[in-house]
Amino acid sequence: MATATQKTASKKATTARKAPAGKTPRAKTAAPKAQDATALLRADHQAVSALFEQYEKARATTRKKDIVSRICSELTVHAQVEEEIFYPAVKQALKDKELIPEATVEHATLKDLIAQVEGVEPDGEMFDAKIKVLSEYVKHHVKEEQNEIFPKARATKLDMAALGAEIASRKQQLMAGAA
Repeated sequence: MATATQKTASKKATTARKAPAGKTPRAKTAAPKAQDATALLRADHQAVSALFEQYEKARATTRKKDIVSRICSELTVHAQVEEEIFYPAVKQALKDKELIPEATVEHATLKDLIAQVEGVEPDGEMFDAKIKVLSEYVKHHVKEEQNEIFPKARATKLDMAALGAEIASRKQQLMAGAA
């Protein structure tokens, strides 16, 4: 009669044999797989969304100013990596003349809104209104990216993992320069 350890080893061996050709099962301790470009950009979207939620709950002026500073930094870096790396690759792969130019124009509007609040003291309802408009504009932009651009980009022959690695590297450079 087989022991529990032998059964587990036998089960692992059977699982390994069932792996598709060219694929080996990964150990749970393996290095994390590099994120693809859209996963990285989605993570940025979620981080900024969480910051906007924090802003809405914040009452202290110093807290609001800190959150707005982080929002502006995150959005600026995110827009830059999209414009330098992601958008050109997707535009070329899709031979797009509409989605990417529209997203680029939206980035310009976001940058204008960022310029109006970055480094400014949160001084009342007009400041809060600008953050609300920025938040809503970002939500609109994110929805278009995630529902239109990302699915079309993933359907191309672009190497999303390589693109993701390039984006991650550039983000790291930009964040180090901002610190």
